[in-house]
Amino acid sequence: MMNSPCIGSSLDDWLEEEGILAEVNAIALKRVLAWQILQEMNRKGLSKSQMATSMNTSRSSLNRLLDPVNTSVTLKTLERAATILGKRLQIELVDI
Repeated sequence: MMNSPCIGSSLDDWLEEEGILAEVNAIALKRVLAWQILQEMNRKGLSKSQMATSMNTSRSSLNRLLDPVNTSVTLKTLERAATILGKRLQIELVDI
């Protein structure tokens, strides 16, 4: 049996070693947020055009917000989307 240095290590450890843990975490978080916003828009029957108008932004800006891999969204934009959807954005620091 070969001795592998990866046996017993976690995915997070490997991603950290590769230097991509923060990027992967940001994309995963953005995917969840984009999915939640889109699901709530669908539940409320809001089209992208209606949502963009309600947020006082362009449809292309909304598309960037809903793009699951575009992590360059501002807190202000997220907060505005949450408010339009009758939600509250909650961000917190947690121990790792």
